[in-house]
Amino acid sequence: MILRIIFGTALCSVSILFSISQAKIAPDYIHPCNDTSRECLVKATQDAIPEFVKGLPHLGIPPLDPFVIEKLSIPLSGLKFTFYQGKVSGFRKCIVDNIISELEKRHFTLEFHCNLTIKGQYDAVGKVLIFPINGEGDAKIRIQNLKMKLDINTKYIKDDKGINYFGIRNYKYTFNYGDRVMFDLTNLFKESKELSATVLNFLNENWKTVAEEFGKPIVDYAVDLALRTVEKFFLAVPYEELTNVPIPQ
Repeated sequence: MILRIIFGTALCSVSILFSISQAKIAPDYIHPCNDTSRECLVKATQDAIPEFVKGLPHLGIPPLDPFVIEKLSIPLSGLKFTFYQGKVSGFRKCIVDNIISELEKRHFTLEFHCNLTIKGQYDAVGKVLIFPINGEGDAKIRIQNLKMKLDINTKYIKDDKGINYFGIRNYKYTFNYGDRVMFDLTNLFKESKELSATVLNFLNENWKTVAEEFGKPIVDYAVDLALRTVEKFFLAVPYEELTNVPIPQ
């Protein structure tokens, strides 16, 4: 009788451990596709974005909406600009326009558009276009209909337990600012509210020229952070939980 109890307990323990080891890691909002069709990939990605950007603390994956920019120095010709304690929001409402998945070529393309808002504090000394700047204060930048295309080269990784994962080998991207970029920077001139307002008005009237010089470092930062976050997710969740399409031989 005692042996039977011991054997039964041991069998139960093994079953529990096996169940834990086989537990699904991917959250419920991940809906694996049975093929690599555009229709399925776009819908699955669109469904996942609003929840994924909230983060997955138990997997060490931080939130992307909002995400924090503690400090970012932006090197510009003739201007020293530093952005502090910033928050970028809007990714949860991004719209997926197209996805191409080429598993055999280990290549993935994602196109999307969204509105983003960046808030924080800044200080700046130097010149923007024809205007000298010497200010510090609050900053708010709104980008309407930012359009982006990501080309990602992927890889397959097998761990020492034989479990497969996605990885990111490298990437490149192109983007345009879409419909409009609006700047709201307080205290551009410490000595003059009137001059600050004049320069801010000029910056907004010439938003495209300003954004092309000023905005790319922020976009670079955001894209790099987003892809590093996505890769953390890939390396935490097995390949087979992300797609029902087998790894190409």
